[in-house]
Amino acid sequence: MEQYNKEDLIRLLSSQGNDYKMLMKRALETKKLHIGNTIYLRGLIEYSNICRKNCFYCGVRKDNKIVRYQLSDEEVYQCADMAMELGYGSLAIQSGERNDREFTDKITELVFNIKQRSNNKLGITLSCGEQKEEVYKEWFDAGAHRYLLRIESSTPSLYYKIHPQTKEHDFETRLNAVYSLLSLGYQVGTGVMIGLPFQTIEHLADDLLFFKKLNVAMVGMGPFIPHPDTPLWQYHTQIPDDRTRLQLTMKMIACLRLMMPKINMVAATANQTLAEDGREQAVLAGANIIMPNLTPTKYREQYLIYPDKACVGDKPNECRNCLYGRMKKIGHEIGYNLWGDSQAFLSQSED
Repeated sequence: MEQYNKEDLIRLLSSQGNDYKMLMKRALETKKLHIGNTIYLRGLIEYSNICRKNCFYCGVRKDNKIVRYQLSDEEVYQCADMAMELGYGSLAIQSGERNDREFTDKITELVFNIKQRSNNKLGITLSCGEQKEEVYKEWFDAGAHRYLLRIESSTPSLYYKIHPQTKEHDFETRLNAVYSLLSLGYQVGTGVMIGLPFQTIEHLADDLLFFKKLNVAMVGMGPFIPHPDTPLWQYHTQIPDDRTRLQLTMKMIACLRLMMPKINMVAATANQTLAEDGREQAVLAGANIIMPNLTPTKYREQYLIYPDKACVGDKPNECRNCLYGRMKKIGHEIGYNLWGDSQAFLSQSED
């Protein structure tokens, strides 16, 4: 584990040429040393695009006029069965943010039934936004053991540039939700978007230090991709180009791997949206989690948080075979039928 201050991180995040290559090399070596070259899969279920929030960057924000959907119970269970068939050790259930009782009770029911249906063989990650602590506890007791709640930016002033300043979009509420998850014993993941309007290298360095301070178990970071039907689109000409944003994402992953060598990190689909080998680049920079999409294809066009999302039309079997070949080509293997829990979290639990 390497120790970095803010100035060190600004230097690494600004690296180019041979310095950039050396950073990537060190991050990959660190990953292989501490957690190996195995990639763990989370079969992604995009449960619903119904959302109560109006985040300035998101294609499924409340005010956008899109077709709204919610999977039926049977569709969710079919996705879970497919995960078992394909050898995915875990599911990730993602949704637009809602906190009404009908929604939270339904998530509890689905999680419990998936655990029963799979004879506890499937691990479950949830990403369903800010909730009261008692709701998080209900979901934990039902069988969810990992939760991803991206902070989006650890700098409040930047947070409020990408969210409306309303009671539904409060930085402290989001931060306190992360603390609640940590206190309940979840393997907690958070993360940020990279290449936002108004975002600086200094902001990103602070984000890395924030992850370290919270001692989270997993992190999901990806490049910001502007959506034309959102308020932030007006600034799309002011953001770095695709290549720069992607490379900056790789630097963030690599730096965090050096800082927190045993955590789980996601190779986000957004990377592949910007470059055909974007997920491979993320794996070689230090990521060890991939989330192949199990959502029925007829719904995927309605869950476009950003446009031109990669792999929207891929069938689950095709995706599984494609990932196997892609990972093998870069010297990695896939850990089938494994939960792939965070080694950082497991190490803390043993202390």
